[in-house]
Amino acid sequence: MSSYSVLAEFYDELTRDVPYERFADYYEKTWDSYGVNPVTVLDLACGTGSITKLLAQRGYEMISVDSSPEMLSVLTDKCSAVKGAVPPLILNQSMTELDLYDVVSAAVCTLDGINYVPEAELDEVFHRLRLFIEPGGVLTFDINSPFKLSQQDGQVYIDETENVYCVWRPELSEEGDSITYGMDIFFRDGESWLRTQEEHTEYIHGVSMLREKLEQNGFEDIRICGELSFEKPAESEQRIFISARRSGN
Repeated sequence: MSSYSVLAEFYDELTRDVPYERFADYYEKTWDSYGVNPVTVLDLACGTGSITKLLAQRGYEMISVDSSPEMLSVLTDKCSAVKGAVPPLILNQSMTELDLYDVVSAAVCTLDGINYVPEAELDEVFHRLRLFIEPGGVLTFDINSPFKLSQQDGQVYIDETENVYCVWRPELSEEGDSITYGMDIFFRDGESWLRTQEEHTEYIHGVSMLREKLEQNGFEDIRICGELSFEKPAESEQRIFISARRSGN
């Protein structure tokens, strides 16, 4: 089963409660705290481009990268309606194959994109980010915390709108290092309803391991914070934000 194919069409409809404006505010406050005033920003694992659109509207030149052509198609339509902003450069690439034409001042990865990367591939992702973030530039990403993911095993979740009904069941791997979501998606097609399935896997990443890999791949001044916060995360934190400066070496 694939990921973010049919779901791409309904992703925004099912995630209306995500506070994207607060994410954009948080990124700007983070850049300010590092003393960085970015011109070009990389939106890695950009999905349907909600953050790309917001940051473009705020005057940033955006590079939007995602491995799903279907998600990028939604992004293209969404950003074509933005007036007075520089159109984003849209690239269909996986995180491990990131290849930009130049460096950026800052990079963001919103809504647990890093959880989709197996631990064995994180070095390559951070290595490539170091290549394409200028010295002194800032990387900010968030993860679903190990606490949150481990608590989901065996649960059943449902989300629905007038046009789509989505049910998913998280299952913890035998090794305890990942959660796989089996998703059933029912969507309206004229007067009929169609059913499709997708499968998503998120990897459980410890904060200490992520810090170590960032340091090994040329990042420094690493800050670990709670959800949309600049405070130390609580033990029961659901989402953890991590920022780091690309070293000057």
